[in-house]
Amino acid sequence: MNPNDALEAASFIDASRLLQSIETLARFGARDDGGVDRPALSSVDIDARRFLVEHALALGCTVHTDACANLFFRRPGLEDLPPVMTGSHVDTQPTGGKLDGCYGVLAGLECLAALNDAGIRTRRPLEVVVWTNEEGTRFQPGAMGSSAFVDPALMERYGQTKDADGISLDRALVAHREAFPSLEERVTDKAAHAFIELHIEQGPLLELADVPLGVVKGIQGVRWYAVRCKGVAAHAGTTPMHARHDAMTLAVCIRAEISAFAHQLGGDDTRVTFGRWTVLPNSINTIASDVTFTIDFRHPNPAVLHAFDRQLAACLAHHAVTSEALFIHPPVVFAPSVVQRVADACHALGTHSLNITSGAFHDAMYLARHCPSAMLFVPSRGGISHNPQEATDDDHLVLGTRALAHCLVHLCNEAP
Repeated sequence: MNPNDALEAASFIDASRLLQSIETLARFGARDDGGVDRPALSSVDIDARRFLVEHALALGCTVHTDACANLFFRRPGLEDLPPVMTGSHVDTQPTGGKLDGCYGVLAGLECLAALNDAGIRTRRPLEVVVWTNEEGTRFQPGAMGSSAFVDPALMERYGQTKDADGISLDRALVAHREAFPSLEERVTDKAAHAFIELHIEQGPLLELADVPLGVVKGIQGVRWYAVRCKGVAAHAGTTPMHARHDAMTLAVCIRAEISAFAHQLGGDDTRVTFGRWTVLPNSINTIASDVTFTIDFRHPNPAVLHAFDRQLAACLAHHAVTSEALFIHPPVVFAPSVVQRVADACHALGTHSLNITSGAFHDAMYLARHCPSAMLFVPSRGGISHNPQEATDDDHLVLGTRALAHCLVHLCNEAP
């Protein structure tokens, strides 16, 4: 293997081809406002997947799938070794943009095209992956494809989940198999050598720092809770204030206490959100009898997360209200060796980079349990994502793809 192959591959990234592929994929589920609505395993998602499969076949890849309809586009290596993987997802939010997830898949395919154009063969196979249902907007939970890839036993539970129309994941998977009857199932007998996910930041840190690339060292841990406050419904005009049992007043008081100790525990790294509220009877002239609200607390330090759990339990016990843990995930620390490869790629291309801990979930969160993993970010204009206005400068999209190519070639040429 030529030691200059990594820089050569980066130089063969074709900017116009990459940017055109982003525009082409965005037509599947295009909205009138410039956004994209492409639910996982919907008919429009299957059409988009067909476009990607045909593109991968044209690049000389073999294409496989698995029990959760993940797609694997493999470029063979010179040796039969565990592959290096890259990729992301192509399902979107209902009012999503054209880059979230999709950029990582299309950048991976552009890297395959660049390797072909440069005539570079790598020691290890290189796989570009399309993970199923990362967003979790049609089927819950999110990141189904990547989590089931790492833990196949999850498919028994996932298969029974249903979308808003009552269609189960199992039924959607049958439709996917019927759409792609020739795809063979991928056999996962060994862990991959490494996984790299290229993604837009979905936040403002890179833009604020005026730095074009982010080296992602890990992902914050998270706690999701639902808190239910009980009161008594009564007439708004006839019930004196001192005689009320107002569930909303109680909920607002508890929310303020939680916010205060969350910031005290976590400092500047605290991310706490009270995003969903359900109020009953939800009438303008009736005192609330039942209020349920959600808590999303994130932090990179596991000790802070555990302290939050304890303090939340004490707070809710004091107010005699109930809660339900909806989702708990520890912080993820990416493999230092792969993180260093990402940093080396940025340095080799002569560009500045910023170390970042991701505040958003990504498929790499689960792949980190399967093989050494890391992520690379490019800036999001205005920090906006999950929005039709989601955008990244073309130069940053191209630079991120060149850094990805450099990193992938080095990883693909690593010895067993």
